[in-house]
Amino acid sequence: MGYTAVVDYGVGNLKSVTNAMDYLGLNTCITSDPRELELADAILLPGVGAFPDAADKLRLTGLDRVLTAQAERKPILGICLGMQLLLDWGEEVRRCEGLNLVPGCVRKMETSLKLPHIGWNSLRFPNPSPLFAGVEEGSYVYFVHSFCAVADAPGAVIAATYYGVPVTAAVQKGNVYGCQFHPEKSGEVGLQILRNFGGLNP
Repeated sequence: MGYTAVVDYGVGNLKSVTNAMDYLGLNTCITSDPRELELADAILLPGVGAFPDAADKLRLTGLDRVLTAQAERKPILGICLGMQLLLDWGEEVRRCEGLNLVPGCVRKMETSLKLPHIGWNSLRFPNPSPLFAGVEEGSYVYFVHSFCAVADAPGAVIAATYYGVPVTAAVQKGNVYGCQFHPEKSGEVGLQILRNFGGLNP
């Protein structure tokens, strides 16, 4: 049976997402081994913290090159900071290059509301995606962030929310998907999203 490789690069709570995947009966392997990433059916890139720290760790370990190569062959899902790293660059702390898998950048949210944005917000779906099959528009998911993705192409935005200003909640380009929110902390809605990801074929 195949598995989803959960990338271990020293950033993020790996257990919460693997626990959710295990609950769904989806095999996972926490790894930083390029060979295990190559053999996996899918890859999940979690992340908590600052963009440049995470991007530097991916580059220092060579995992950035592995992820770029594997994005051509299999589904990849970035969660929270992991989603932000999928884009071309971020401006948190200092301008820093991302993985260049989804054209766009990551900028601080320009909202009058309190940052970080912590809590439950509803989703709308401006563009269809298999990641949200069976998820109703208006469903609530859990966010924790101060920076958000600004995709170059409107068609790359597959979910959005509103927090004083419009906020990109999820992106997609080809096999590459990203959720700004935490599906592993979003109850049944989040489980459905992870179930959908587990069922994607490259």
